Amino acid sequence: EVRLVESGGGLVQAGGSLRLSCAVSVFTFEDYAIGWFREAPGKEREGVSCISGSDGSVYYADSVKGRFTISRDTAKNTVYLQMNSLKPEDTAVYYCAARTVGNQEYTYWGQGTQVTVSS
Repeated sequence: EVRLVESGGGLVQAGGSLRLSCAVSVFTFEDYAIGWFREAPGKEREGVSCISGSDGSVYYADSVKGRFTISRDTAKNTVYLQMNSLKPEDTAVYYCAARTVGNQEYTYWGQGTQVTVSS
């Protein structure tokens, strides 16, 4: 079973930065794509970013492009989401999720971490 544990959320002022971490318990990290999603009150879940395990290719939602950076440390089986220039509209619970490469559905989810950006 794949387990994901997020950390790094918190309260930050607008314009500030946070780095989220997602520790993934898999034997072969490279067989999975890891995505970051967020859910804000009253809004649908939004895909924020993802990174492919096979080749490290990345994707960003337009709403975060140029401000957020996804990266991975394969030695630590950890994926990071560096969030800069945070805005109040970035406030949400952030989740990381995993899917096997070639599968479109994210099967495994973390418990989420709250990010609150004050104006």
